[in-house]
Amino acid sequence: MRTNLANRDVRFYIEDGCLVRTVVGDHADGRSYTHRCTKAVFETVAHAISETPASGEGTTLTLIARQENLPYTQVNVALEFLKERSVVDVRHRRCYPATKDVYLDAMVEFHALAHGGEEPRVD
Repeated sequence: MRTNLANRDVRFYIEDGCLVRTVVGDHADGRSYTHRCTKAVFETVAHAISETPASGEGTTLTLIARQENLPYTQVNVALEFLKERSVVDVRHRRCYPATKDVYLDAMVEFHALAHGGEEPRVD
């Protein structure tokens, strides 16, 4: 059974130095999952996006994971956070830098979340 993506609740928070993404389905569905991304992987993804020309072919989750030899799930968590925070732009299913200094902006967002950002939801 497919879940309507609009009915998901997506939360990011920092726990034990890792970026955590929790997704909860609609209330009728109730399913949820949690994935983590280490700070080291997050930084590597931010650097990879920084090295992508804004006017070039862009990059993808698969390319970053393969080129940097990183776990796909962790790359996905990092990319989804960077997309949400408007640090990465997506055009035609490819990722491009959305700011002049992706790495710096990514780290600002990471630390802002760590020091006063969203808290995990307790039901």
